[in-house]
Amino acid sequence: MNATRTSLQHLSMQNRKYWIYQVAGWGAIAVVFTLSFGSIMPSGYAAIGVIYTWGAFTGILLSHWWRLTLKNRGWLAGIRRVPWIRIGLIILVLGTVQAMLLGLGFWVVRPLGMAKNLDWVPSAIIGWVTIFAVWTALYSYVISIRRARQFEAEALRLEIYAKDAELRALQAQVNPHFFFNSLNSVRALIFENPNAAAQMIDQLAGIMRYALQSNEKTTVTLAREMEAVNAYLAIEKIRFEDRLTASINIEQGLSEILIPPMTVQTLVENAVKYGVEKNRAGSEIHITGTRHAGNINIEVANQGEIDQTGNTQVSTQLGLENARKRLAMITGAKSELTLTSRNGWVRAVITLPDTPNEAI
Repeated sequence: MNATRTSLQHLSMQNRKYWIYQVAGWGAIAVVFTLSFGSIMPSGYAAIGVIYTWGAFTGILLSHWWRLTLKNRGWLAGIRRVPWIRIGLIILVLGTVQAMLLGLGFWVVRPLGMAKNLDWVPSAIIGWVTIFAVWTALYSYVISIRRARQFEAEALRLEIYAKDAELRALQAQVNPHFFFNSLNSVRALIFENPNAAAQMIDQLAGIMRYALQSNEKTTVTLAREMEAVNAYLAIEKIRFEDRLTASINIEQGLSEILIPPMTVQTLVENAVKYGVEKNRAGSEIHITGTRHAGNINIEVANQGEIDQTGNTQVSTQLGLENARKRLAMITGAKSELTLTSRNGWVRAVITLPDTPNEAI
């Protein structure tokens, strides 16, 4: 309904502009011709003004009919080949009719006396044909510009739809992977520690609620994301006990920045899976959020090394590539996600521009 109303308002604005340009253009032609012919006979200014006012009126009528013809036949719509010969012939007819109508005005008012011959006819026809040709060229230019803008708007709309669909698909890839891992954790505890399994299910229910809600959003606040991360770490703490130690240090003022949902969650999952789970002694996980040099850095670090072989590396790279794509969908080329390994620590860092939320 709103789109229809907006479209009607746009058409109304276009029509108003069209009539303003019509009256202004033909009025200017009337003034120029009145001044030109009036200089020949100053006493006949009023009569000549009346004649060219009549000429402006007939010019508006003829050009408006010509506009409707061009629109109804689609000659300038760009759908098929433009029939230039037919257009040229009609312009010739329009110029001739306009010259005859102006001749009628001079015959009725006779500001310069009775015409003795028709020597004026060829030059008058050429002049008015030229004016209608210029009118048609200007109208064609306006139509082409408008059509180009419509194509650009349509392309932008389709691009937005495509990006939205891709983002939804990427988010849909994250959630099943996360729930699969969580359910495996619950399964491992059901028989050895039923109370811990029940507690884990409660935590998992909260994360599922967050994940389902996040599917309807392109961004969430970092504070909301960290609530899900805390719940996830609580689940894994039940599973790994002392093997998992986590610390979170988010700089003040960063809680309201916007990020794609499940982004930090994905990095924490990787840290647990490839840092804690793969190491018998477990691992520390440090999550930090800081401002530095005009950027916001969110880092997830765990003890260990990047496994360069087997399915582990493939799975990690797929998860990181997914997160990178979702970041790019929201922030374009203004963000990055890096993974490095140094001195026994693996660090995944999200870098965002330190801009207001509206710019992200």
